[in-house]
Amino acid sequence: MSNPFEAAWNLLKTAVDNTNEPKSPFNIIEAGDCWKYITMVEEFIRYEEIGLNTTTDDEVKEMLNDVIKQCESHIKKLSTIMKEEGIPLPDVTSAKPKSEPNEIPLGVKLTDDEIANGVAFKLIVCMQACAKGQGDSIRNDIGMVWLNFYSEWVVLGTTLKTLMRKRGWLKVPPFYYPPGSPKN
Repeated sequence: MSNPFEAAWNLLKTAVDNTNEPKSPFNIIEAGDCWKYITMVEEFIRYEEIGLNTTTDDEVKEMLNDVIKQCESHIKKLSTIMKEEGIPLPDVTSAKPKSEPNEIPLGVKLTDDEIANGVAFKLIVCMQACAKGQGDSIRNDIGMVWLNFYSEWVVLGTTLKTLMRKRGWLKVPPFYYPPGSPKN
């Protein structure tokens, strides 16, 4: 049985003492994970821009701006790594122009509930991509980048869940009561 403390210690030793691990080039899966993640996060920013153009709620705007800052931070970090490794950056869609939320027709306008749940869904997809990237990583340095990104999404997700619970926007599946269990 593997010891998690030993695994963490070995990872830290490798990160501090790079003589144990030569810096190999990215393998195709590591490069693909980076490429897909940047594409996905760029598209996530476009959704958040749509949300900013749609909402008038100050808390939702603050949440969307926090998510955009985090996405831009991830893109900057990963883009730098990809350029250093010679991995081409994906071609992404351009930013959405700013618009006035009250001028958007109601049939097109996203509600604050829809915005928050859309962000929650996209956040989960980003977390899954980070976990996959970390699992696919042969190099410890890129594995640590994915772990850091994942941790940042967890913190942001906790804040988002608090807002959604407070506003009644959290979508909860029906409770499961196994057969024969006492009914409350």
